[in-house]
Amino acid sequence: MYRIKCIVSYDGTHFSGYQVQPGKRTVQGEIEKALEKLNKGVSIRISASGRTDAGVHARGQVIHFDTALDIEPPRWQIALNSLLPDEIAVNSVEIVRPDFHSRFDAAGKEYRYLLLLSKHRDPFQRNFAYQFPYELDFEAMKAAAGQLLGTHDFTSFCSAKTEVEDRVRTLKEIDFYEENGLLVFRFVGDGFLYNMVRILVGTLLEAGTGRRDPGSMQELLAKKDRTQAGKTAPGHGLYLWKVFYDEDAMESGS
Repeated sequence: MYRIKCIVSYDGTHFSGYQVQPGKRTVQGEIEKALEKLNKGVSIRISASGRTDAGVHARGQVIHFDTALDIEPPRWQIALNSLLPDEIAVNSVEIVRPDFHSRFDAAGKEYRYLLLLSKHRDPFQRNFAYQFPYELDFEAMKAAAGQLLGTHDFTSFCSAKTEVEDRVRTLKEIDFYEENGLLVFRFVGDGFLYNMVRILVGTLLEAGTGRRDPGSMQELLAKKDRTQAGKTAPGHGLYLWKVFYDEDAMESGS
């Protein structure tokens, strides 16, 4: 058996999220259908670095699967892309060691969130950036973001549906910059809770519009109460950008 690792991009607009759900179109479901065809009807289950919600996109989602097929990585990429819908693309394929795991070996992730800073909607960005028509105080946002860096219990910044009990995470970087008419939020951390990035964005936007004291982030973290943080920003502006792995986890298998 071979363990195959793929880096995958997808437009999440018309998917009910990444994870397989009965009767719904999902990213995982489409990839597994393609793999079943390549494996002559044998069902292949894939594992990913994490789930994404309906409408959320990915530039660098990482998946792995096991197969008995002896195919060179470039041919895997060509074969999968020939069977996948246009919204999904396999960017790279490699054979990894048998115990590599796309989720459990992940050392960190980078997410980005895109805002269209305009009072007028752009039909070409409607599925890929959140239109935000209000003026923003970037210095206030930077001040708020600075308090969120480091290791904290992020209970106030995750959905009430979050199932994990350990909600301590380390945020290593928070940046925002303008690019091609969009405001890009960039978050890098060792891991993220359910809806965490979207709630962080919603809270930072409140600080940027004067609806929240930018100096209140430490108090908000200490409350461990989701109702005290900002609104959850819409899913269509969110991108899973990159997944980081320690070098020893990426050694090729034989």
